[in-house]
Amino acid sequence: MRGGETVELVSDLGAGKTSFVRGLAAGMGSRDAVRSPSFTLSNIYQAGPLSLHHFDFYRLHEPGIMREELAEVLADPQAVVAVEWPDLIQKVLPDERLTVRIKTTGQNERTFSFSYPKKLAYLLPHNT
Repeated sequence: MRGGETVELVSDLGAGKTSFVRGLAAGMGSRDAVRSPSFTLSNIYQAGPLSLHHFDFYRLHEPGIMREELAEVLADPQAVVAVEWPDLIQKVLPDERLTVRIKTTGQNERTFSFSYPKKLAYLLPHNT
């Protein structure tokens, strides 16, 4: 991650979105404990000069002020944003984002699919 990236996480409940963010934070060098922000709505993890902002919109019916908070974070070039349950805030998310789809395929088995614009191909260099 370089900063300024947005990761949209799409899956069913319990498929591993927060676990993915845990791995993302570790890969960025964060030593912070990553927890689901289902009740707090957002968490921030430090990773050197970057910060990882983890949003979870599962419990919201209307994003309200969280939409503005997300918009502010998206404008920060030192922030990486990971969003669980992004349906409510699609209009706020940048067009150029990494979308990670996680599908449960069996007991403790998952498949991942990634879609991203050419500009973000460096995030998954083995696919370029």
